[in-house]
Amino acid sequence: MTSPSITCFIRYQIDPFQREAFRAYAEAWGRIIPRCGGELLGYFLPLEGTNDVAWGLIGFDSLAAYERYRAALRQDAEGAANFRRAQQERFILREERTWLQDVAHTRNQPRQVKP
Repeated sequence: MTSPSITCFIRYQIDPFQREAFRAYAEAWGRIIPRCGGELLGYFLPLEGTNDVAWGLIGFDSLAAYERYRAALRQDAEGAANFRRAQQERFILREERTWLQDVAHTRNQPRQVKP
């Protein structure tokens, strides 16, 4: 698979007391997003410092590919259930999306120093 050329960067403000609910939500997207045509780059929970901000990054080859993904997502039963659960449990307080253009040859570069 070629590297995506655009990335949807999602910033979530979460209820820090429902961190595990958000974790389950993110883990479900790990199955749903690839099935619907997105390249899941990852979901990230806060570890230290600010305790109410999480992120999700999804890559696409183009905006047209994103539109195809959105159409597939609307038809996905597990995706709909995941959205509903987030609304019912209210562990996401706010969500912001930013579209980023990938800079060639800067993603997935291996570490050159052994840990």
